[in-house]
Amino acid sequence: MFPREATWNISFAGCGFLGVYHVGVASCLREHAPFLVANAAHIYGASAGALTATALVTGACLGEAGANIIEVSKEARKRFLGPLHPSFNLVKTIRGCLLKTLPADSHERASGRLGISLTRVSDGENVIISHFNSKDELIQANVCSTFIPVYCGLIPPSLQGVRYVDGGISDNLPLYELKNTITVSPFSGESDICPQDSSTNIHELRVTNTSIQFNLRNLYRLSKALFPPEPMVLREMCKQGYRDGLRFLRRNGLLNRPNPLLALPPTRPDGPEDEEEDEAVESARAEDHSQPSGEGHILEHLPARLNEALLEACVEPRDLMTTLSNMLPVRLATAMMVPYTLPLESAVSFTIRLLEWLPDVPEDIRWMKEQTGSICQYLVMRAKRKLGRHLPSRLSEQVELRRAQSLPSVPLSCAAYSDALPGWMRNNLSLGDALAKWEECQRQLLLGLFCTNVAFPPDALRMRAPAAPADPAPSLSAPPR
Repeated sequence: MFPREATWNISFAGCGFLGVYHVGVASCLREHAPFLVANAAHIYGASAGALTATALVTGACLGEAGANIIEVSKEARKRFLGPLHPSFNLVKTIRGCLLKTLPADSHERASGRLGISLTRVSDGENVIISHFNSKDELIQANVCSTFIPVYCGLIPPSLQGVRYVDGGISDNLPLYELKNTITVSPFSGESDICPQDSSTNIHELRVTNTSIQFNLRNLYRLSKALFPPEPMVLREMCKQGYRDGLRFLRRNGLLNRPNPLLALPPTRPDGPEDEEEDEAVESARAEDHSQPSGEGHILEHLPARLNEALLEACVEPRDLMTTLSNMLPVRLATAMMVPYTLPLESAVSFTIRLLEWLPDVPEDIRWMKEQTGSICQYLVMRAKRKLGRHLPSRLSEQVELRRAQSLPSVPLSCAAYSDALPGWMRNNLSLGDALAKWEECQRQLLLGLFCTNVAFPPDALRMRAPAAPADPAPSLSAPPR
């Protein structure tokens, strides 16, 4: 049983386009347990969860918030590359939806109660922003929390002079570790409000504090977080969130007033209850582990504005252009023309974004220069540390290698020099022992450094006296007298 006298928090996980699940949960809490929202100490959110948390705290229309998510998904699905198409600007779309949905005093209502999870670019640490000076600052905090690098752009947005990116990168479920925090996640796992899949797999994955059970349905949900499914699928997810919220309220006895679906009595501090109320409570407990019978029966008890907004958002306009564009020949021709139309659309989108970027060019250029300098400085310092750590060892290895390579080779034929070597070298010991004792026998081997095994003839070095010139032969005839 959830203690009503204690303080509690509500935390919404980041989930991309599956944030429509949070809209269903928030609608259920606001409709059937308004005290749970009004008396919550803090309401936290990361990424898409921050959008729902902002709407819940500021009192914005949740039906309009759910319709906006479906409209954005439809706009992304119109393009060939989906949300990765150059003409699709998610940041601009989110900013426009928040400007239209949030009330003028939203920053005053959100300060102190709303906590938005952000990831600081400089060190990657998680930061929770809870105080906002204006509506624009509140919107900018939501933009920073939903900015996925590369997916939404290359230059992260700034808030109060500091660059932030998606809060789900560092903490996707703020304050999940506290026992008094009601955690909400569209992925089945160990969160308080989450889908109850029928998988028997007990393994789970913790992604930045978010529990995700290993099953096929969660894999499907993960694949649709950044690439939205069809509007009808998002509508079913919203209904699933509403259903899971009802299950949580039933399980903890937090329903604040009679529900035509469950026929539960209002909560009273003290007082007798009649037999009809007891039967209603027993029937509600019996239905705790069962699903409602039909989807239409559940939709009857959704808030009227949410139900109407979901229906309007899912209906495709039936004008002439839409009918022609949905015809098979037109779709085939459009697909064949993509190699020619995509460069043109990219050029136009790039030009528009460049013009919109002009007011922020000086600040962004300054930030890029600082980041480039920081990266270069980090690389230089890392290279210095590596050189300082490995260079002495490399030098010592080179010295030892040179000593090992300078050992003289003693020819086997020189018996005299072989006898002059110590006994540890004649016994063929290891090279390490030879290097260790090389200094001791250096003087003994000094004469052998210049020894060469050259075989000379025995009489090659014998000294010979030069031969005397031969006497002239005596003449046969006597000299004349």
